Amino acid sequence: MKYIYIGIMVTILAAGCSKDKITDNTGLIMGTEGPGNMVGIATDKAFYKPGETVNFTLDKAVPSGAKVRYKQLGTIISTGDISATTWKWAAPAADFTGYMAEVYETTGGTEVVYATIAIDVSSDPSRFPRNGFLSAYGQVSASEINSVMKNLNRHHLNYIQFQEWTYKHHLPLAGTVASPDRTWKDIANRDNDATTVNGYINSAHGYGMKTLSYNLAYGALNDAASDGVSDEWYLYTDTKHSVKDLHQLGAPFKSSIFLTNPANGAWQNYIAAKTNDAYKVYPFDGFQIDQLGDRNKTLYDYQGNPVDLTRGFASFIKAMKAAAPQKALVMNAVNQYGQDQIAKEAVDFLYTEVWTGNEGYKDLATIIQNNDAQTNGAKRTILAAYMNYDLANNPGYFNTAGVLLTDAVIFAFGGAHLELGEHMLGKEYFPNSNLKMRDDLKAAMISYYDFSTAYQNLLRDGGTFNNPAISPGDNQLKLNFWPPQSGQVSVIGKDMGNRQVIHLINLANASSLNWRDNNGTQAVPVKIKNPRFNFSSSKAIKRIWVASPDLNGGASTDLSFTQTGNAVTFTLPSLWYWSMIVVEF
Repeated sequence: MKYIYIGIMVTILAAGCSKDKITDNTGLIMGTEGPGNMVGIATDKAFYKPGETVNFTLDKAVPSGAKVRYKQLGTIISTGDISATTWKWAAPAADFTGYMAEVYETTGGTEVVYATIAIDVSSDPSRFPRNGFLSAYGQVSASEINSVMKNLNRHHLNYIQFQEWTYKHHLPLAGTVASPDRTWKDIANRDNDATTVNGYINSAHGYGMKTLSYNLAYGALNDAASDGVSDEWYLYTDTKHSVKDLHQLGAPFKSSIFLTNPANGAWQNYIAAKTNDAYKVYPFDGFQIDQLGDRNKTLYDYQGNPVDLTRGFASFIKAMKAAAPQKALVMNAVNQYGQDQIAKEAVDFLYTEVWTGNEGYKDLATIIQNNDAQTNGAKRTILAAYMNYDLANNPGYFNTAGVLLTDAVIFAFGGAHLELGEHMLGKEYFPNSNLKMRDDLKAAMISYYDFSTAYQNLLRDGGTFNNPAISPGDNQLKLNFWPPQSGQVSVIGKDMGNRQVIHLINLANASSLNWRDNNGTQAVPVKIKNPRFNFSSSKAIKRIWVASPDLNGGASTDLSFTQTGNAVTFTLPSLWYWSMIVVEF
């Protein structure tokens, strides 16, 4: 729902530094102070098929003794020497698996981690979707396109939705298939350029990403009749088809949006044909379908029959799939409106734009879990959850603490966050770029997305949420089981059979439990050093390890522990925003 009208570097560990400072103006988010030997690292694709070659690139040389190790869920599966700034690795044969590559060196008994990066080995990106966006298509240089897409690839985004690229909602393609326009005005009267649209599509495909053409399921502008849209296809607010349902827009938009009936077969045929025309000129991989949420009124078709919009969405998805069987489909369930119908259809993943009534961290988790239940976990969830919403009315900066705590909750419950494009999102109108990301947030985003990708098999691949038998071992912190409580660290457990996953999200000094952090006032968590924990297990524990996107770029670390009978004790190096403990039996 996009038209509410209201007038880097990877983190590294440097040897020999104090552990007292968490951030500095370099954007380093580590347990150590200062940038040290920061090394940027990248791969050439957002995800890889089993057996495919992964190409790594460092932005500068590391010491001659450095090595690389590849881990799967904290276990080393292979190692190699680093003799240059580029090297290759053959993706393992296991499908739908996340890995972490760690570039490191051990000197004098001390280990230094220079760089980390995740690798997603999946034959189909829909298993672990990570959705990004684009929103501006004026005259953008090839180097700028490359810079934007290189950054999105560094975050492993495997689906890119192209917001606001179309000419008109009811006529996506400007011109004809035989003679497409080179430039056109979008709905907000911005200039769009064909070279830019194609440039972004080609760049995304070069990284292996899927590209999605954004459009409403049921939108037509005020000149739609001249383009062949019949009055019989619209939604009406009365039984006599005298008043069309309207989504009012003002300047700078060139038209308000009139709503067609998504279940009307003639409309479906019309917009499917127009969408396929667009595909012939711009090789999108699919259609990101939008809606405007619950209209909170009875709507009628041309014949005066009441219309069930949610069933209409299901019918619309079926029609789009029939018209273009090879194209991916995704549909926005605005605040979950229609999700029970959408989830049953041929969509690659579930997508929820989060609005009023779901302001709490607990609500984000509930939406993801409800979506999982709709498909028995077969389709994963993307949340379009716009951060620092009121702050984004004016130029400024995102509040790093608010963004990271929200991402920690979304990722811990197995979701992904639609937030990254040419800029970070603060509004439902995607071209709004009032808020910028400070360096600490830019660095953190890379670590958080590496973390969610490398550990996707724990975060997004089955398991049963539970309340593990964990308690604080000292007076440094208070724990509570989810949902969160003010002044406490929230515990989220997941039983994975031979593993117990324990997420700790540090809300101990949070100023609010509302995720959106409207005015950017969420407090930075106080880092808790060396917190001790008690754990109870009737099973013999083989291993306990921890990983955090806030420390060492998400690299995993084995923990020492003692077990006497059922009683287990262990200590973490630190807890800042989010740590994930894994107990293996």
